[in-house]
Amino acid sequence: MELRQLRYFLKAKELLNFTEAAKALNISQSTLSQQIKQLEDELTVPLFNRIGKRVTLTEPGKLFSEYALQSLNRANEGLLLLQDLKNLNAGKITIGVIYSMRILFAKTLVQFARQYPNIKIQVVFGTTKDLLEKLNLHQFDFVLTFHQKPEEPHLKYQTLLKSNMVLVTAKKSSLAQKKNISLNEVAGLPLALPFSGYNTIQFFEESFSRKNLVPNICMEINDIPTLFEIVKTGHWHTILSDASVNDPDVTAIPIDGKNMKRTIMIISLKEAYEKEAVKKFYELLTGVTT
Repeated sequence: MELRQLRYFLKAKELLNFTEAAKALNISQSTLSQQIKQLEDELTVPLFNRIGKRVTLTEPGKLFSEYALQSLNRANEGLLLLQDLKNLNAGKITIGVIYSMRILFAKTLVQFARQYPNIKIQVVFGTTKDLLEKLNLHQFDFVLTFHQKPEEPHLKYQTLLKSNMVLVTAKKSSLAQKKNISLNEVAGLPLALPFSGYNTIQFFEESFSRKNLVPNICMEINDIPTLFEIVKTGHWHTILSDASVNDPDVTAIPIDGKNMKRTIMIISLKEAYEKEAVKKFYELLTGVTT
């Protein structure tokens, strides 16, 4: 059953004349008759009584016409919805974001929401591991996270920015004036770090291990604003990416070493349909980070 057959049937029902219906549809009468006959064969019932040149609806034809009209209307509504999606007048995007990207992400979120107020946005913050698991379950349009190879073949990776890893300390700390700091020095400081499940702390555990260092981890906290409150006391320090530091009462000190840069990626499912709204969000993200 095709939509055009439903359109032909409904026009013939309206005019009760195949010649006039064909003319209104800008097709030949033979085409109209053939398509309606195919529809009747598929339904296994006649839709019209054909008496000479006159046609009238059968009882099945009258009943079916209501459903044919509903189907056609729903299809037209679907077409309008798709046009709205393409023109960014409707739709929804769901994004997974690591906690340390919240500052840069918030800027993009505000820009996008102002430019496209009809697009609904759902944002979920989490660890890299959790976000990628949910992405694989098709729960996100894309995720923003740190990434280290190897890459998964079913995922699409777009580099967003390179982020320096820094020691975050209070402005009033004796370390605040340092231009940089070594991992050896960092290992000896009292540290309050994100949970061990975070990709960032895993990165640093490996960095400390390569230098046979054992960091002095006093606390593990799964909330960055709380980490900042702890750091601002001046008694503890934390380690984050510079992209996540935006507090006037703390200072970010670059950590020495060529491996102290991390790559933040936009990761999506390679075979998934990429919405117009998602493409626009990518553009705004790239603009903010550059």
